[in-house]
Amino acid sequence: MCHKTLRILLAFLPLFFLIQPLEAQIAMPGEGNSKAGLGAKTQPTKPNEYMIGGITISGNRFLDEDLLMAVTGLTIGQKLRLPGDEGIARAIKNLWKQDLFSDVRVSITKVLGDKVFLDIHIEERPRLSKYNFRGIKKNEAQELKDKVGLVKSKVVTEATKRDAVSRIRKFFVDKGFGQTKVTVRERPDTTVANSVILTFDIAKGNKTKINQINIDGNTVATDSRLKRTFSATKEMPRLTLHRADAESIYPTDKITLSDYAKSLGFLSITKTIETLDPYFRFKGIFSSSKFNDQKYQDDKQNLIDYYNSLGYRDASIVDDTVYNISNGNINIDLTVKEGHRYYFGDIKWRGNTKYPDSTLADMLGIKKGDVYNQELLNKRLGVQPSPDGGDVSSLYMDDGYLFFRIEPRETSIIGDTINFEMAITEGPQATIKNVTIAGNNRTNEHVIRRELRTLPGNKFSRSDLIRTNREIANLGFFDQEKIGMQPIPHPEDGTVDIAYNVVEKSSDQLQLSAGFGGGIRFYGNIGIMFNNFSLRNILRPKTWDPLPMGDGQKFSINYQSNGSYYNSFNFSFTEPWLGGKKPNALTTGLTYSRFSGNMADPNSSYLRMLGGNVSISRRLKWPDDNFVFTMGVDYRNYMLKAYPNLLPNFTDGNSNDLSLRMVIARYSVDQPLYPRNGSNISLTMSFTPPVSSFSSKDYKDANPTDKYKWIEYHKYRFTAEWYKNITGKFVLKLATKYGFLGYYNPDIGYSPFGRFQLGGDGLSGQSYFIGRDIISQRGYEIYASNATIFNKYTAEIRYPFSLSPTSTIYGLVFFDAANAWGTFKDYNPFKLNRDAGVGVRLFLPMFGLLGLDYGIGFDRFDRSTGNTSFKDISKFTFMLGFEPD
Repeated sequence: MCHKTLRILLAFLPLFFLIQPLEAQIAMPGEGNSKAGLGAKTQPTKPNEYMIGGITISGNRFLDEDLLMAVTGLTIGQKLRLPGDEGIARAIKNLWKQDLFSDVRVSITKVLGDKVFLDIHIEERPRLSKYNFRGIKKNEAQELKDKVGLVKSKVVTEATKRDAVSRIRKFFVDKGFGQTKVTVRERPDTTVANSVILTFDIAKGNKTKINQINIDGNTVATDSRLKRTFSATKEMPRLTLHRADAESIYPTDKITLSDYAKSLGFLSITKTIETLDPYFRFKGIFSSSKFNDQKYQDDKQNLIDYYNSLGYRDASIVDDTVYNISNGNINIDLTVKEGHRYYFGDIKWRGNTKYPDSTLADMLGIKKGDVYNQELLNKRLGVQPSPDGGDVSSLYMDDGYLFFRIEPRETSIIGDTINFEMAITEGPQATIKNVTIAGNNRTNEHVIRRELRTLPGNKFSRSDLIRTNREIANLGFFDQEKIGMQPIPHPEDGTVDIAYNVVEKSSDQLQLSAGFGGGIRFYGNIGIMFNNFSLRNILRPKTWDPLPMGDGQKFSINYQSNGSYYNSFNFSFTEPWLGGKKPNALTTGLTYSRFSGNMADPNSSYLRMLGGNVSISRRLKWPDDNFVFTMGVDYRNYMLKAYPNLLPNFTDGNSNDLSLRMVIARYSVDQPLYPRNGSNISLTMSFTPPVSSFSSKDYKDANPTDKYKWIEYHKYRFTAEWYKNITGKFVLKLATKYGFLGYYNPDIGYSPFGRFQLGGDGLSGQSYFIGRDIISQRGYEIYASNATIFNKYTAEIRYPFSLSPTSTIYGLVFFDAANAWGTFKDYNPFKLNRDAGVGVRLFLPMFGLLGLDYGIGFDRFDRSTGNTSFKDISKFTFMLGFEPD
């Protein structure tokens, strides 16, 4: 028995040595205790070449068997040489590369002659069923879900978890939590097969703030000036100072706050500080001092750029250290090497044939001996294109030279002087070939095409491209932040295609409000404005979406009521391209208003107005094509019945107001909702016919009913608004408004209608008084209602919180100065009522503009009347649907 058993073992011994090296050769390392290799259940009868007779896949739960077979690269009929065949090793490697398995094993299930049958056994990694966060707020967890990159049912690997932890930490580091620690726990989900739940434990710690920035090596620029170049890396405000440090600055142990404020750059503060410890430092209280490494790297470059702008082109930061201090915050130590100051030398031009050297030199605006400034050089050359143009690249590219290139080369440096050669490649002029538009799902294509300045067959012009972007944005139908313009050049034939892409947004507005109380009973307002209306489709219901839209016409209707006390109805329609070939706009409107003078019996005293208007506008080509001229005719009929609020001697009768209106306007604002650059200037002139000049009647002692039967006046309104992006997202708005009402016949005097009302918010009280131009002023109640002349000046600094098409939100601080006078004799442009405050604006597509301001009327302060507190001289101002004048 022993001999027989020995003979069997000796017979299989060669095959045993054959299989063992094979398994060792192709084994693949797994994670944890997993293994991979080739096992044998049935030994082959021949030790050399075999053919695969069959392949089975085992262990798979979710993955398709045919797909796995394809990944291995093994096929039935394929020949293998055992041991040592690379085909099986390659199959296992291919499976591991998918990062889907925790174990891969190839086994021989049986051997029949020269055929070998294989089984590929896999163990799939678990999949993610859900994940959650611990240690953070609910809103932070919600925001993290969009950033962590985890997807349910996705295979969970160590790399997946490491990536999620890295994203979470970056999220909080960017918010200033530099010491954030994240750990991840994995546990099986017993409700879902082969699935796990990930829990991320997050310890944010305190915000890492910058305690102090120390700069060494600077002699040209002060520490404070260099620190101002840091846009995001700011020191935390220091609220206290040790007495020893304070006494090293101030020789006495008492100091007035006024002197201290002056030392910080403030003009004057009268309060006195009795001791030096503590004392307050005002600089930086409203600035963020959290540390963000990426922004810190950017700010270091800003510092170098500042030195470069001063001519120190070799300036560098030779050492910087960021280190923790005892309270968990950090200090930053910087050492700069300023180097030498350089100047521009000779500037020569090469390769230019279109324009002479003198023209290019004038456009560059840099002369020999000017302080070297790399940023200025790039700006003047157009290396960094500006929408305002005025650089060398714009000069060429506005004349079709799309393929234009310019490279400034430093030819020599002699002492502190750098000589340049401007190498120009002009290339051929490019002609526009195809212009495509995509994304306009509601707006008809012809509405966009008629605004284009880039037409097929025209020479390419960068300024035309920028102007087209502005025109499309000002339509108001598209998300102004997502208007895409992509020139696609074809150098082989000297043409360029231009692809425009727009994203539609809702541009219609609904006004709906109601209330009760305040002594005026029920009041309500309902109105709707369609800014992209289509009159031609009004009888084609199949084209409605959900109403006839897409032709760029404007249609609005509005009704307001306080019951029988006040009623108003307005209707208007505008066709912006009358005839469809030129931007000639036709506008027509109807209006009705009735205002009672007696709430107890509204029908016993009232003023009723019924009117209409029609106008046509035309875009001008001179002085430039931003100008528009409008001419229109306005008619209003006024009926008074025992109405006491207009003029003391004019309470009953009918008046007719027929006027010719002319408007000259220039509009160059880049975007309608949140303008960053541009201006909006208009001069409106209205003239009634001088009816009294054609009559022999004596109007000096005439009855007011006869005197005002046909209203006479000449009226002027001037409005100018300028917008400028001053830094980052901050925008400065400056505005001025003037109004003047004159008369023809001194015996008739000023018209009782068309005068100016100043103060209030344009919404409350009697701000909707019929027959007045309403000029609001924040911080004041209505203080002039019969003025014939007014001035108003406004300055605002705006900052956007959201520029989403679904909700545009921005905050502002403002300063106003205004006044109104009854006659030109009383006019004093230096006597103005001033106010300042803060506000917020919210634009919702369906509701238009919503706004809230808090203004302080400085000139309401009056000790004689007791108006001495903020409550007495301040006022909230609310606006709905429009921005008051």
